[in-house]
Amino acid sequence: MSPLFLLIDGHSLAFRSYYAFATSKKGALRTSTGIPTSICFGFLNSLIQVIQLQKPQFIAVAFDLKEPTFRHAADANYKADRQETPADFIPDMENLRKLLTALNLQTVTSVGYEADDVLGTLAKKASNAGYRVKIVSGDRDLFQLIDPAKNISVLYLERNAIRGTTETSYTEFDPAAVVAKLGIKPTQVVDYKALCGDKSDNIPGVRGIGDKTAVKLLQEYGDLAGIYENLSQIKGAIKTKLEAGKQAAKHSRYLAEIVVDVPLKTDLEQCKLQGFNTQQVKPLLEKLELKTFLQQINQLQQELGGQVAPPVSSQQLSLFDSPETLAKSESDSVLLLIQNLPIVPQIIDTKEKLSELVNLLEIQVNQEHPVSWDTETTDLDPRRAELVGIGCCWGFAPDDLAYIPLGHLTGNQLTKQEVLAALRPILESDHYPKVLQNAKFDRAILFHQGIQLAGVIFDTMLASYVLHSELSHNLSDLCNRYLSGVRSISYKELGIAKGKTIADLDIPIVANYCGLDVYGTFHLFPHLKAELAKNPALEKLLVEVEQPLEPVLTAMEERGIRIDTAYLQEFSQQLEKELETIQKSAYAEAEEEFNLDSPKQLAVILFEKLGLNRQKSRQTKTGYSTDHATLEKLQGDHPLIDKILEYRTLSKLKSTYVDALPQLAEPTTQRIHTDFNQTITATGRLSSSNPNLQNIPIRTEFSRKIRQAFLPEPGWLLVSADYSQIELRILAHLSQEPVLLEAYRNSQDVHAVTAKLLFDKEDISPEERNLGKTINFGVIYGMGSQRFARETGLSSKIGKEFIEKYRQTYARIFNYLEERKKEAIANGFVTTILGRRRYFDFTSESLRKLRGCPLDMIELERLKPTHIEAQLLRGAANAPIQGSSADIIKVAMIELHRALSDYEAKLLLQVHDELVLEVPPSEWQDLQPKVKSIMENAISLSVPLVVEIRSGYNWMEAK
Repeated sequence: MSPLFLLIDGHSLAFRSYYAFATSKKGALRTSTGIPTSICFGFLNSLIQVIQLQKPQFIAVAFDLKEPTFRHAADANYKADRQETPADFIPDMENLRKLLTALNLQTVTSVGYEADDVLGTLAKKASNAGYRVKIVSGDRDLFQLIDPAKNISVLYLERNAIRGTTETSYTEFDPAAVVAKLGIKPTQVVDYKALCGDKSDNIPGVRGIGDKTAVKLLQEYGDLAGIYENLSQIKGAIKTKLEAGKQAAKHSRYLAEIVVDVPLKTDLEQCKLQGFNTQQVKPLLEKLELKTFLQQINQLQQELGGQVAPPVSSQQLSLFDSPETLAKSESDSVLLLIQNLPIVPQIIDTKEKLSELVNLLEIQVNQEHPVSWDTETTDLDPRRAELVGIGCCWGFAPDDLAYIPLGHLTGNQLTKQEVLAALRPILESDHYPKVLQNAKFDRAILFHQGIQLAGVIFDTMLASYVLHSELSHNLSDLCNRYLSGVRSISYKELGIAKGKTIADLDIPIVANYCGLDVYGTFHLFPHLKAELAKNPALEKLLVEVEQPLEPVLTAMEERGIRIDTAYLQEFSQQLEKELETIQKSAYAEAEEEFNLDSPKQLAVILFEKLGLNRQKSRQTKTGYSTDHATLEKLQGDHPLIDKILEYRTLSKLKSTYVDALPQLAEPTTQRIHTDFNQTITATGRLSSSNPNLQNIPIRTEFSRKIRQAFLPEPGWLLVSADYSQIELRILAHLSQEPVLLEAYRNSQDVHAVTAKLLFDKEDISPEERNLGKTINFGVIYGMGSQRFARETGLSSKIGKEFIEKYRQTYARIFNYLEERKKEAIANGFVTTILGRRRYFDFTSESLRKLRGCPLDMIELERLKPTHIEAQLLRGAANAPIQGSSADIIKVAMIELHRALSDYEAKLLLQVHDELVLEVPPSEWQDLQPKVKSIMENAISLSVPLVVEIRSGYNWMEAK
């Protein structure tokens, strides 16, 4: 790619910077000695932003001069009505020029010409030399220079970007964007101004011709010459006005057209970024009290093409930090961590500062600019955590953020009670929009402080998950992905000593740590929101499903579910005896004693002593593998295999659940509080951890007994509401397979229907129905003939015949599944009913070259995917089904949570397609049909959703 030449419209950016602060409530920026700095701060801040975003190799800044231009000579009224330059504008501009010179940035002017002409000339010159050119300006006049054939575009500075009331970014305009914005092409901008003029520049235009008329004429006749050539076709008053204003139009065009052949002495090579002399820049920044840029000076040096020498000691960095902070810092590593940051957090440690902050936050009610919030705590468990501090960010300026310490072991701070009392009206109100990273955690933390968080309109973690489920969603990675130059500090980087917490750290350190989090979250919001706006389905998924689900999950986690610890202790002893029995049986089969938990010893027994087929295993560093997949392949080859599998299943059951659950229960309530994770799975399903309740097995008698340990509130009922065959019903809906549609619409046994078709008879046995069930569910996960044979005990040949017959019987199902595979190859993703996406990245050239191809051009049978890619393709066929199932149950949870607000009953768990509730007996009769109805009507499909709902005094009885 050719080098990027960035051209800066100096006066445009300077005026934007000045008025961004001069018109604010606080007024223009000044140093403590009264030097105006609005322009210097705003200009430099904006320039750094665009450099970080665009990574140019060359920069030139164009300015106007005081002397009149050729336009003034042609028209004495040109720009005559411009307001007089404010007094503090001039010294601010002089300091800006000094700063730019010290930063080794080339400024370009030309007597008799304006900055626009200089930019036009430089753009043409750089383009002809082979550079990519981007012009930074807030002036639409420069749109006339846009030319994709010459690699010239405009980065349009949004009006309020410098102040931070809108996204701090630049909108890049190409011809299509200009048409979308103005209704005309870049080549028509000059003629547009010739017709309707420009009041700000005193360009007259044609009297009586306004914006809409000008656009309409240009759209119809192309340009000014075309309009006057076709004047006879134009009727009425518009024709009369054009006739009368012909000379005015010609004159206006002359004034509006940018000159691109200004005689400039500047050589393009002079504009190459090559760094600056730090010793020249520092005194200027110190004089102007631009502390933010002093702290970022090394980063600034790198951005401008210079080299940064590594610091020799922490004392060298003390120039940019207070002696107090240095004295309090616990280590050089932590000190270095909080240097050179893009933020200056306000530490709220007095009542006066708190009052000022609350007053400021009370005016932050714009839904387009929510305040970001974060809490700092001593623990990740909300029930054990102590609140240490609260951070918030309300703007893009480096000091538009605050940290409120209230739980540090040292340092000046307000009491938790007075801070929470002051913030409560804001935190608990929907009137004040908020953005958080992982709102579920902060909601739970605040709940334990007596605060009911409200007004969360955006969760950056959930937004990232909806957009890119396959990527990481932690704040650090999001900042790296979306925000050039903005990062977060990881908890590990704080270097907290063993046995200590964040409360032991000094307040300034945590202020920066928390400050970066809220600063990053605030900056991420517009980027993620803009990306979502490009895909309304994903935006709706976030706003209507994922974000409303978050407080539901918080409530479920907080409620927890009661367990019977005494029962589990007895069950553990029972399992211990059972394991001993299995162990003895295994010894008998092996004819010797060995350690069943040792893969190495087991491998010797299986492959050396018993001589089992080694081809069903794989070699490892210690011998042959005896993992679960290997043992499954070996099933039937020797009775010992079944014993080993049974032993491992029960052993895992005992350690993972029976022995572990009591350790996780809250001592006072005997409830366990699993964490429901919204952003882990690529399919959209929830997962749970600490403990993982999604993987409680139910196939064996012993595994089902674990559910007996889960109890409701004493005297209440535990209720299990489970979707029946939801994935098959979704498959019927998505594929529109007539056989399945008819079966479900007529409440038929779909497995029996399949068995009848496969065996070609009406009367089928239970075993034959089970074969129908195996293949019905197996096909969803891409089951082939070998796996079918393994699960049913049939030969591979018979399995292949069954799969082929199923394919012929349910042709639309296979067509649908294959179309999804093609979609994944062509588009890189597949979608669910609600538009949720799962992305796929194929590495082989044979698949990569098909990206963007029409689906009907992809011949799956001719492709030769790798083993991993074949798995990905099976995942692509299944993802819309699993993901749609996740969509449905999430919608059901949201609706059910709302309905339960009128009852004492609570939603406790979500496990795959099942919801678990605890219900007072007095509410059960009324709630049972409501729960069933809500879940069955969560989303409308072509076939009815069916929910099986049962109650009992523990989960096993309910299930």
